[in-house]
Amino acid sequence: MKRAFDVIVSLAGIIFTLPLLALVAVLIKLDSPGPVLFKQERVGKGFRPFSIYKFRTMAQDSPARGPSVTFGRDPRITQVGWFLRKSKIDELPQLFNVLKGDMTFVGPRPEVPRYVELFRDDYAEILKIRPGITDLASLKYRDEAALLGNSQNPEDEYISRILPDKIRLGKDYLQHSSFLFDLSLILKTLVKLFDYRMRMSS
Repeated sequence: MKRAFDVIVSLAGIIFTLPLLALVAVLIKLDSPGPVLFKQERVGKGFRPFSIYKFRTMAQDSPARGPSVTFGRDPRITQVGWFLRKSKIDELPQLFNVLKGDMTFVGPRPEVPRYVELFRDDYAEILKIRPGITDLASLKYRDEAALLGNSQNPEDEYISRILPDKIRLGKDYLQHSSFLFDLSLILKTLVKLFDYRMRMSS
């Protein structure tokens, strides 16, 4: 049932947001040189690697200029990128990951291989299911970059404090996972997005 929901809703979402996807692609190209999409290797179900898709929100050479995590007023983020990140529009290309079966709508957020290896035993449990676009940790750490911006060493803060808490929340999700619970998390995610856009327009 969950996979059928993923396929139907992701396909409908792609069709419905197609004009927005095209507009964002144009804005990204006008804003800074580089590709429209950002692709990065993440670890999926059963430790299977896959490429996650996002709209590019950072300068093309950003991987060479800093850590994997972003924080505070990260200078690598482009002007358009700031809006895309805050509104979460940069996540829309992950509808294609869901359609392909790499991801699901609700599940623990996929991590980069380096961080997964640091907590491999924990991820052996978490990655029994597909990673998702939203989950308990996504709701709790919606402003993760701002939170890390207050730290003297953002990457150490992420590895020592935030990532272990995300792992705990991922395990909590496994214990409570159900179709109705997934729908409640999707609804909470949409409410947060709507609330942010209302505050932006006011």
